[in-house]
Amino acid sequence: MLAFPSVQLLDVAGPLQVFATANEHGGAGTPYAPRVIAAGDPGLTASAGLRLVADPLPDLAAPVDTLVIAGGPGVVAACDDAALVAWVRARAGRARRVASVCTGAFLLGAAGLLDGRRAVTHWKHCGALAARYRRARIEPDPIFVRDGPVWSSAGVTAGIDLTLALVEEDLGRATALAVARHLVMFLKRPGGQAQFSAALALQAGEERFGRLHAFMADNLSGDLSLPALAAAAGMSARSLSRHYLEATGLTPAKAVERLRVEAARRALAETAQPVKRIARTCGFGSEETLRRSFLRHVAATPQAYRARFGG
Repeated sequence: MLAFPSVQLLDVAGPLQVFATANEHGGAGTPYAPRVIAAGDPGLTASAGLRLVADPLPDLAAPVDTLVIAGGPGVVAACDDAALVAWVRARAGRARRVASVCTGAFLLGAAGLLDGRRAVTHWKHCGALAARYRRARIEPDPIFVRDGPVWSSAGVTAGIDLTLALVEEDLGRATALAVARHLVMFLKRPGGQAQFSAALALQAGEERFGRLHAFMADNLSGDLSLPALAAAAGMSARSLSRHYLEATGLTPAKAVERLRVEAARRALAETAQPVKRIARTCGFGSEETLRRSFLRHVAATPQAYRARFGG
C-alpha cells in the first residue's frame, strides 16, 4: 500500500482491514502480508491528522504481488514527484496487479498505467482525471473498475469494495462473503457512485432550497422548467438561477436532469418497467432524451445499465 503525506486515512485503513480480516477467514495459513510504504521520510501525517509510520519504498527487485495506491489531497504533490512516478511505473510492471483507491488513480495516470484503459475515481474528480489523462477512458459511475491487471475504485469507501473483489479473486466468493459479513458490508454494493453524486451535490443547497428540492422530486414527470421552479421557490427566474448556482454549483436545469437520471437509474435497476415508460414517468418525455442524459451522466445506455445492475 503506497501512502504519502496528506494521504486519505480511510484509503489506507479500509483496504488494510479487508486484507487483515481475510487472513482471519481465509483458512489455513496467512494469505496476505500487507505493508504500508512511502517515499522519503517514513513518518507521514494523513489528511485526517493521524501520524503514520511507513516502510521505505522496497527495491525494484523485491517481489510484490499487489500494489495498491491510496488517494488523498497529497496525491497532487505525489504526481509531481518524478522519482516516485518512475518507481510506480517500474514496480507496477513487476506486480501481478496494481490498484488505486479514490484519487490514487491520478498517480496511476501519471505513471502511464491508465493509457488505453478504463478507470474510475471519486465522482467529484472524474472530469479532472479524464481531462488530464486523455488516453484513459474514465467511467464516472462504477464503484470500481478492472481493466486487465489495473484496478481503480471510486471515492474513499469504494476502496473497501475493490479490496473485497481482490479477495474474492484470490480466495473465492465464500471467503470474500465471510469478510463482508464480518465488516457488515455488501459483498457487491448495488448500483454505482452516480447514485450518490446527485444527492450530495444538492445537499449543499438544502438549507435554502430544501423545499424546492422536495418539489422537484415530487414532480419529476411534470413541468420543471425554470419559470415553474421560480414560481415554486417564490423567486424571479433570474434570481433563482443566480442564487441556486451559488448554493449548489449547478443550474436548476442541471439539478433537475440529475434527479431525473437518478430516478430512472433506480427504476431500471429495481423494476421491469419498459424503458419508454420509465422515460415518461421520470420526466424525459422520450426514450431518446433519456438515453442522451444517461450517456452524459452514467456513461452507459439505459439498456446497458439495466443489464449490468438490474435485479
